[in-house]
Amino acid sequence: MVAVGLAVHDGLRAYAESGKRAGGGADEQAAVAQDCKKQSFDAKAQFEKGQKALQNGDLDAAEAAFQRALAADPRSAGAYSNLGVIAMRRKDWDHAMAMLQKAEKLAPKEAGIRLNMGLVEYRRGNYAAAISPLSSVVRDMPDSQQARYLLGLCNYFTERYGQAVTILEPLWSQMSRDVMYLYVLDIAAHSAGRSDVEEKALARMIDVGGGNAPEFHLILGKAYLYRRQLNEALSELNLASSADPNLPFVHLNLGIVHMRLNQNELAEAEFLKGVAIEPELADNYEQLGILSLHLQREADAERYLKEAIRRDSRMPTSHFVLAKIYLQQQRFQQALGEIDSALRLAPDSQSVHYLRGRILMRLGRREEADAEFAAAQKILGSVLKKEVENPEEDRIPSPELTRQPQ
Repeated sequence: MVAVGLAVHDGLRAYAESGKRAGGGADEQAAVAQDCKKQSFDAKAQFEKGQKALQNGDLDAAEAAFQRALAADPRSAGAYSNLGVIAMRRKDWDHAMAMLQKAEKLAPKEAGIRLNMGLVEYRRGNYAAAISPLSSVVRDMPDSQQARYLLGLCNYFTERYGQAVTILEPLWSQMSRDVMYLYVLDIAAHSAGRSDVEEKALARMIDVGGGNAPEFHLILGKAYLYRRQLNEALSELNLASSADPNLPFVHLNLGIVHMRLNQNELAEAEFLKGVAIEPELADNYEQLGILSLHLQREADAERYLKEAIRRDSRMPTSHFVLAKIYLQQQRFQQALGEIDSALRLAPDSQSVHYLRGRILMRLGRREEADAEFAAAQKILGSVLKKEVENPEEDRIPSPELTRQPQ
């Protein structure tokens, strides 16, 4: 957040400079200076009112005061920045970004504005878009724990696992007693092939995990799940569920483990428990859709996957599986619509490009289909791809991370 002094002093300089450029006489310049002083006082007073209201949680009063501050000083970066903060608290992300962008133009060196811009993109799930502003903050403020952790998470969510490890590892001295930090570092290191960091993070996680806390067993179970150590994962997740049957995300992960062990009835029961406890969590519906398709219950699969997308439109796997269903049913235009949605959300997915090629081929659009097959082959040939991806089986949802109040 921009300090009030910075915003007011910038305004004073702007008004003074405008008087000099006007080229008027002494009386005219004196009038400009007097007007500048009055407007500066008004801007400062309104800004202080806005800050006090914001601190007290009165968003409407704060917004009105900052708008009056802008009327008195249109170059108040602080007023724009705090209007952005108000919009963030209201979860009006587009308006927040518009205000913060105006603030950044007026105060490009203010790292706090760019931190909030990154936070807006993080909160609305645009992790790739958050990387640039957060990187600039870390460059200017390498000791900023919040900016570095958020940047590490964004790299993790966009599957830049090696970069995530590089960014997160310097936080070890500050955060190595934080189980969630250790979990992210462990999984990123595992995915990046950094066994040295992976083993260190897992050992530390077990060491500081908090005894029998159900949240710890959940996170440790997920760490084992990522390693495909399914029996160990099942043991830890059952401990978490026994200690707290209503623990968020525990039934989702138990369902995934049972599904990978081909224990489909147990998996379905766990996902349904998750729906009962967390009806707004889209991941439970997505997993029920995937499971239903495996059980050849296409109507149920379609219903669950549509429900997942209704709860959260940013579900590339749900769109992908729906496209598979529609392709099997020869509903080619609907299949193309779903795979196009998946492609917008996961442009670097080899499986999405390949399935889109198959759909286009069935529509008689051979040239476009060949382009998609070539894109899929290029991704598959990347040195970063060790095996063919399977969005239905490979994806492990991480709502416990995205819901953290960063």
